[in-house]
Amino acid sequence: MLAVDDDASVPDCADYWLCQKVYDWFGLDWLAENAGTLIVTPGRILLVVVLAAVARALAHRAIQRLTDRTATGAMPTILRPLRNRVPQPGDAVDQITARRTQRAAAIGSVLRSFASIVILGIAVVLVLGELGLNLAPIVASAGVVGVALGFGAQNLIKDFIAGIGIILEDQYGVGDVVDLGEAIGTVEAVGLRITRLRDVNGVVWYVRNGEVLRVGNKSQGYAQVVIDMPVAHDTDLERARTVMQEVADAMYAEEEWIGVLLAEPESLGVEQITTEGVFLRLMVRTTNTDQWRVGRELRMRLKERFVAEGIRTPLPLLGSVSGAGTGPR
Repeated sequence: MLAVDDDASVPDCADYWLCQKVYDWFGLDWLAENAGTLIVTPGRILLVVVLAAVARALAHRAIQRLTDRTATGAMPTILRPLRNRVPQPGDAVDQITARRTQRAAAIGSVLRSFASIVILGIAVVLVLGELGLNLAPIVASAGVVGVALGFGAQNLIKDFIAGIGIILEDQYGVGDVVDLGEAIGTVEAVGLRITRLRDVNGVVWYVRNGEVLRVGNKSQGYAQVVIDMPVAHDTDLERARTVMQEVADAMYAEEEWIGVLLAEPESLGVEQITTEGVFLRLMVRTTNTDQWRVGRELRMRLKERFVAEGIRTPLPLLGSVSGAGTGPR
């Protein structure tokens, strides 16, 4: 039986004050003797869990504020892609703002996941320590497993690191038309491990981020529509060049294309001379989303105007020469 006077000692209890208080409150010997195990340890574990939850919530809030400022306000230099650190043409500002919002969401998701893993990992280690488990073998085993996974999952780690770089540097995003080497198409999803895009034939390509050695993005800033029109060798080239300029200028002046064509078209003249004919080049700056529509419309108008003006295009090379075969080359 536990003594209730101040001079009495509580057996098998390291914290006399706690044991005495527990006995005074509940009057149970076994509860007072095991107060440290039944009350202190769970209390410390609960405190660790609460502090971890609070730290996680604060970290998520700070990350949310950072990403919100990145999307709507002044972007921190560390999150600013290189192409945003140089002056941009005025027509690209709105698009960059929209892309910043998209990037901020992706970056925020990565940072929140990383913060959660770090905080919860520390909390688990502290809880195991409070339960009296020897952490040395666990830490050693984790180190061995980490090394094994590092050797066995090099490509996976490479893909994740490359994916983080793609997102932070804003190399491309959902909706961009990109050239990743063998795969060319519209980006449908950008993850930490893979990028999914769909080509013009509807084929879906899954590209590992670690295998992306170079990226050609056709959807950033503005686009240049370059048209090389072939004409016959005996064509009045100055007249043909003037006609191309007139067609492009007429399209540039139309209200339908005011917000699409970003600069006055330029007829650059002769670009190439071949055995088939002479190629005259026309160049028009346009929005990246409308570059293909502008190109198709200009080619149709140029062809119709050439026919109306009697400007001949090169004739195809017919037949074979001096015994050349007719099979595929």
